[in-house]
Amino acid sequence: MRALLLSSLVVLGCGSSETSTAADDSATTDETATTTDSSTDGSTEPTDTGAVVEDSMAGDSTTPPADSMMADAPVDAPDWSKVNPIEGAPMVKKVQGGFEFTEGTSWNAAGGFLLFTDIPRNTIHKLVPPATVTSFRNPSGNANGLAWDPMGLLIACEHGNRRVSRTNAGGTVVTIADKFEGQNLNSPNDVIVRSDGNIYFTDPDYGLAGRPRGVMFKGVYRIDKAGAVTAIERMMNQPNGIALSPDENTLYVADSAAPITNKWTVAADGTVSGKTKFADIGSDGMAVDDAGNLYLTSSGSVRVYRPNGTPWGNIAVPENPSNCAFGGADRKTLYISARTSIYSVDLKIPGKP
Repeated sequence: MRALLLSSLVVLGCGSSETSTAADDSATTDETATTTDSSTDGSTEPTDTGAVVEDSMAGDSTTPPADSMMADAPVDAPDWSKVNPIEGAPMVKKVQGGFEFTEGTSWNAAGGFLLFTDIPRNTIHKLVPPATVTSFRNPSGNANGLAWDPMGLLIACEHGNRRVSRTNAGGTVVTIADKFEGQNLNSPNDVIVRSDGNIYFTDPDYGLAGRPRGVMFKGVYRIDKAGAVTAIERMMNQPNGIALSPDENTLYVADSAAPITNKWTVAADGTVSGKTKFADIGSDGMAVDDAGNLYLTSSGSVRVYRPNGTPWGNIAVPENPSNCAFGGADRKTLYISARTSIYSVDLKIPGKP
């Protein structure tokens, strides 16, 4: 998930063909290894831990589609379009272990630290490189996905509280979405924030833990600046990982209960339309680099795709990964949450924090 740290919020337009509801703002407290591709069902683990490059170069990799380019890239920005981001990549390194189920990796560029969650232990952790981990918040509402808004405030998907929250500058945690059309959300899972303040999140039912359903579909939602909640998607099995392209004109959402990742066009005002298939792979979490390549967590690996949906290859991980995010001073370190541990690997192309 992407950390977006700007000095002020940009006023955005509101508008959608879907029904909207107002949000509740009440306060609450190297060696390179070679292996075959692993499956996407989360049931197996790899026997090695290096980057694997696909032999098949289907599609035109030299001319990526428009959604792989940064709209605000400087004139002298490197051309990453022909660079294989994982070729020659080293083995992943374990940064820290001993957790129960890690998730929610999100880099804070201003502070130079990573936040990640341990959902069952109800904790958000803070990692200061290279390997200092402390508790950032406990209880966390069984927080899962994390992101940063344009003001540098933490946005969290809280399974336990069935809400999306924001941590204000003084530390107060407030609800920004917990209902849609009068019904409780199920268990908000992952979140991404656009630089204009639009928030997009997924709401599968993994975190209900026996509680009754609220909304009767598993949705993808947008929260606009005014706090209105709009349903983008109502037909996915378990919408999960979510990301924006570098130019923020494409929204990606992976299904973790079906072999598909979809994409939508994002308009200037933040509204979303035109769902199409991106790739035949499901995923729990994802990240995007400056070339527009997608990094999708899978069984025993992070699979890397070009902006046109064809594969570069995969990065093997000793445990099944759940999420990933770019960080570090040069934004070239990919941090990976994987069950009981946090891993990292240094790559060629910087990514969106």
